Amino acid sequence: MVSQEQRRRQLAREKFLRQQQRRAAARRRARVRNSVIASVLGVVVIGSLALYTTGVLKNGDDDKANASAEITPEAAATSKAPDPCDKPAPGSVKQLSWKEEPEMTIDTSADYTLKLATTCGEIDVALKAKAAPHTVNSFDFLAGKGYFDHTKCHRLTTSGIYVLQCGDPSGTGTGGPGYTLPDENLEDSSLKGNVYPAGTVAMANTGQKHTGGSQFFLVYQDSPLPPSYTPFGTVSEAGMKVLKKIADAGENTGAGDGAPNATVVIDKATVVKS
Repeated sequence: MVSQEQRRRQLAREKFLRQQQRRAAARRRARVRNSVIASVLGVVVIGSLALYTTGVLKNGDDDKANASAEITPEAAATSKAPDPCDKPAPGSVKQLSWKEEPEMTIDTSADYTLKLATTCGEIDVALKAKAAPHTVNSFDFLAGKGYFDHTKCHRLTTSGIYVLQCGDPSGTGTGGPGYTLPDENLEDSSLKGNVYPAGTVAMANTGQKHTGGSQFFLVYQDSPLPPSYTPFGTVSEAGMKVLKKIADAGENTGAGDGAPNATVVIDKATVVKS
């Protein structure tokens, strides 16, 4: 059953998308018109052709300011922000799967840190072993098997909620380790007013209870979400700067939900006990 609040948010998002589509269409028409004018001027003012062409090939300040709000998939190749990240390390994704959740081996009284060495910088996550033991134990197991190594972070949302989603070896948003995890820590003190605060790391799921697997999301800005996603870690201050860099590069649809423009690949994931 969809609540009134959920329906309201859905309608607001649909209205926003319609507005973006209309604006994008208007910009395309304007660019076509400007291209025709530029061609005519190029014929008339032959002597200044080189300088004029240079100006056309670069976005002006106004275009840069509006790129994240009004960019279209067709224009993405020329107007998206530069990729702020490095090339991935050599290697390939491992195709691994298990039938059952791994045996519990972590010490819930100890401190654990998930270290994500990404192409955009290192993201350290302080894990909540005591509050989310099954989830942290699974990450310790998967990281030890190299499950996350060379995987892409496949989704970035920049409207409504503000998260980077990773942990799927297939890069499609449908992959997983073959087993599911129970929901944990849904009454965490940080989750107030149906908001996941910036810095939270939580499990993605199918929308049903106890369907977490390997996919997780990192919140780079306070995001309104129901407490249905296991919060199991907190990003370090340095890691938040990396997330901001990724978010600033935007996503590839212009609609607020797509693949990151930045090349975000987890070169190596490790869990360290301290």
